Amino acid sequence: MKAAWYEKQGPAREVLTVGEMPDPAPGPGELRIRIATSGINPGDIRKRQDDFGYGMPYPRVIPHSDGAGQVDQVGDGVSRDWLGKSVWCYGAQSYRPFGTAAEFTVVPAAQAILLPTSVTMEQGACLGIPGITGHRAVFVAGPVRGRTVLVQGAAGSVGLCAVQLARHGGAHVIGTIRTPAEEQTAKQAGAHEVLPNDAELPARVKALAPQGIDHIVEVAFGANIERDVELLTMDGSIATYATNAATPAIPFWQMVFKNIHLFFLGSDDFTPQAKTAAARDINAALEAGWSGFAIGERIPLSEIVRAHELAEHPQHPGRVVVTL
Repeated sequence: MKAAWYEKQGPAREVLTVGEMPDPAPGPGELRIRIATSGINPGDIRKRQDDFGYGMPYPRVIPHSDGAGQVDQVGDGVSRDWLGKSVWCYGAQSYRPFGTAAEFTVVPAAQAILLPTSVTMEQGACLGIPGITGHRAVFVAGPVRGRTVLVQGAAGSVGLCAVQLARHGGAHVIGTIRTPAEEQTAKQAGAHEVLPNDAELPARVKALAPQGIDHIVEVAFGANIERDVELLTMDGSIATYATNAATPAIPFWQMVFKNIHLFFLGSDDFTPQAKTAAARDINAALEAGWSGFAIGERIPLSEIVRAHELAEHPQHPGRVVVTL
């Protein structure tokens, strides 16, 4: 098969290679997907750059955890009913060496999700990490029906999934954005109100939710924690999946006095039950009419270096996907 890989970490142009590898075969409990589209997430780039300092987990890595395609082989213990089904997958390169930047990928059957008939392969390739992270960020503290949820960074990939899933779950959703150009994206995802994240945010939020915010989905923990705590109601909660600063300070006593619940979320290590629930609710949102992601760039596998560079430094709004 044709595949892209790296055998050392560093800049895309210095480490990514495209070539031929043996076709993989599914083992017991696994299935093989003929990949149509491979999604790029920030985590894929950070792994390739060794941003977390863990080094090379395997001698060779095919990047990208998310993708979409058709099942063409199944291993022992997996129903042949899967054959020919269109699916999206997640976790292909989570604690595994070979992801979706290849003609074929093999994943445990539980990590392949039927793609709704109205959803394109391009959309399916974007769902895994942002959708599952967004779902966990919304529901980690419990059901949100009738609650007020603030989604920081509502136009980002995880943010817009969180907005849609919170709305689908019955919450009143307020989204924040960095620039006016992001407003329409957040509204299309389902935010009831969209506000700029500036000095006026606390006053604007308090006007919309005078009793306080019940739950916050946070993308920039270090930058926003003091403001988040100010906005939360008693026994409110924060679910954060990213930060602008690796060692942020927190307003400890203010959090104590409000009995704030704080959840740190790493998508690779969510429980299987949480991932299954997320996949179910993501598909339900899509089937109910959620339009998913704007696709900004479609790059062939042979140009994966350019795809990674565009994902790092976008030239157009929307997601970057690799096509096969």
